[in-house]
Amino acid sequence: MKQGVIPDELTKPFWDAATENRLVVQNCKACNRLQNPPLPACYKCGSSDNLEWKEMSGRGKIYNYGVVYDCLTRILQQDTPFNLAIIMLDEDPGIQMYSHLPGTPPDEVPVGASVEVIFEETANGQKVPEWRVVS
Repeated sequence: MKQGVIPDELTKPFWDAATENRLVVQNCKACNRLQNPPLPACYKCGSSDNLEWKEMSGRGKIYNYGVVYDCLTRILQQDTPFNLAIIMLDEDPGIQMYSHLPGTPPDEVPVGASVEVIFEETANGQKVPEWRVVS
């Protein structure tokens, strides 16, 4: 079981969507730019009144990865070693997310492979997006 996430005011819409098995990313309607992690204002144009949450397709590609062999977070120690992959979203390769890549053995990550989002429940019941390799 993964460590629980406690949403704050800024990230609550992201985590609420994850609980509904949906992946959303903050979008600025003023300059049509996605941004992640979420911020109080657009990092490009500075607008804070034009931010929305935009649903993503849930598809991406593996950009790179590392393997975690030792982890200070007690709840994750039982899962070591595990992959920590960087996923680029199909909608915008500049938007990157991290994943343990459930189902992919440590250090057998196919860089460049297509992935799709799945949602896993954490210790406190909050779901988090993870990614799995698709053929």
